[in-house]
Amino acid sequence: MRVSQVTLDDTGRHGGMSSCSEAVGHKTVVVVDVLRAFTVAALALDAGARAVRCVRTVDEALVERAANPGSLAMGEVNGRRVPGFDLGNSPTELAGADLEGRLLVQRTSAGTQGLVGAARSAEVLFAASFVCAGATARAVAAVQPVDVTFVLTGVDERNGDEDRACADYIAALLTGGDADPEPYLRRVRASDAAQAFTGNNDSDFPVSDLEHAMRLDAVDVALRADVRGAHPTLTAYTPPARA
Repeated sequence: MRVSQVTLDDTGRHGGMSSCSEAVGHKTVVVVDVLRAFTVAALALDAGARAVRCVRTVDEALVERAANPGSLAMGEVNGRRVPGFDLGNSPTELAGADLEGRLLVQRTSAGTQGLVGAARSAEVLFAASFVCAGATARAVAAVQPVDVTFVLTGVDERNGDEDRACADYIAALLTGGDADPEPYLRRVRASDAAQAFTGNNDSDFPVSDLEHAMRLDAVDVALRADVRGAHPTLTAYTPPARA
């Protein structure tokens, strides 16, 4: 199995979605966002949400919510909750939310951008974070791919090492069996992105979000994307157990 990594800037962060298709090719693709999009999506599905539909823009999120009665819009722009959305991009905020059976429409500045771009050409598409890392590795292994591409969405002016660490860990599981998770999780706490959650008492960046994002395998399902509609939609996929 050949494993490669590309960054969201490589694939066209600022609207160049065709370049994302060129970067990932027709492969099995795993789009990684640890802080926080796919930590939120995984925990939302575990809390009873029916699906998480990923979009690029705030307007698209509002249109999708209006078209699907009972659905909720969640996400952020530049890390801040969007006025008019039902939820932010915070795993902490999910604790008191009634998500049972609901469709969630998610817009974020990094994670959903990468997923929407990759959906244009990937044959098999997953979203991932540490909370579903083990299940993601099992799900990818079950596909028996020749190539796997990880799209790292947190690399911009930040080092994005929280996403790189997650991709490295899943790759280690895929290529070498069990891996000690602790060195990878330490990289999350030390990453540039993590610093927004520590010591500043900012309600949009609570430290509890960082702790949630480091809950390895808190969810035993993978996030598989259905790309048949206008927007990729994540549902909980239970991969086969390892032999």
